[in-house]
Amino acid sequence: MRRREFISLVGGAATWPLAARAQQPTLPVIGFLNGQSAPGFAHLAAAFRQGLAEAGYVEGQNVSIEYRWADGDADRLRVLADELVRLRVAVIAAGGGAFIAAKAATVSIPIVTTLSGDPVKSGLVDSIRRPGGNLTGVTVFTVDIEAKRLEMMDELVPKPAIIGVLMYRNFNSFDDQLQQVRATAQRLHREVRILEANNDSEIDSAFAEFANAHVGGVVLVGNEFFYNRRQYLVAIEARYRLPAIHENREFTTAGGLMSYGTNVPDVYRQVGIYTGRVLKGESPAELPVLQPTKFDTAVNLKTAKALGIDVPTSILLRADEVIE
Repeated sequence: MRRREFISLVGGAATWPLAARAQQPTLPVIGFLNGQSAPGFAHLAAAFRQGLAEAGYVEGQNVSIEYRWADGDADRLRVLADELVRLRVAVIAAGGGAFIAAKAATVSIPIVTTLSGDPVKSGLVDSIRRPGGNLTGVTVFTVDIEAKRLEMMDELVPKPAIIGVLMYRNFNSFDDQLQQVRATAQRLHREVRILEANNDSEIDSAFAEFANAHVGGVVLVGNEFFYNRRQYLVAIEARYRLPAIHENREFTTAGGLMSYGTNVPDVYRQVGIYTGRVLKGESPAELPVLQPTKFDTAVNLKTAKALGIDVPTSILLRADEVIE
C-alpha cells in the first residue's frame, strides 16, 4: 500500500465517529418559561417533567429543556420570552403567570401554559374546546373555588361575626370572583366586608381596616398577585391575629391557617403531558383548554394554636394535609 493511500485511509477512519454524530438527529428543545424563581418552584418543574415523561419524553434522552425564570419580574419575563423565540424552541411551556408574555412574543411557536382566569374573555383562545391559535393549556383558578373558601370560613367563624374578603382588582376574573363572593355570602346569610388591595401598601391598609372592623376571619380570593406575596400576607395575618383561608397549600405550609384550591403540581403535570403531545405533532389549536381535576384542603394546626382557634372537625375530616 502506498504511503499516501495509508494516510488517507487512517484520516478517513478518524472522521467516522464525527460523521456518525453529525448524522444523529438533534433533540427537540422545549422553552420552559416561568415568572417565578427556580428554588420556590422546583417541585412544579419536577411535576412538569413527570408529565413530559408520561408523554414519552425524558430530559437529556430525547428532549432538551431551556429553563428561563423571571424571579417575579414582569419586565424580565418579556425579555426571556423573546429570548426563547430567538432560540427557535419547538414549544414554549409557560407557567407562573408567563402566558401573557409568551403569547405576546410569538404567534407561531406552540405554547402550552398554566392559565389564570377566563382565557376566552381575555382573548387568549377562541374557545375552551377549540383554542384556535398557537396557545392551549390548563387553568389554575376556577371562580367557583371562591364559594368553597367562603363556605369553609363560614364553618370556622361563628355568626354573626363579619367575614373579610380581600381581592385584587387587576386580576382578569375579578368581576366573576366578586359576583361569586356576593352570591355565596347571600346564600349563607353572612355579612362580608370586601376590600381591594393592588399593592403592598393597600394590603397593609386592608388588614388594618379588617382588624378595626373586628372581622372574624379573612378570605383571600385567588390570584397570582397574592400568591407571589404569600410570605408577606401570612406575616400580616399573624401580626393582626386574623385567621385566613388561601388559594393553595403553599400558603398553609408558609404558616397560613387554611387553604383550599387547585392542586398546582397536578396542573404542571398536565402541562407536561400536553407539551409532549405537541412535540409529537398535535396542534394547540385543537387541544382543549383543560380544567383542574384535583383540589386540596390543608390546615395548619400550629397556626390555629397560635391564634387560639379550634378548627371544626368537619374541616379536619376533609383535609388532605394537616400540619401539626
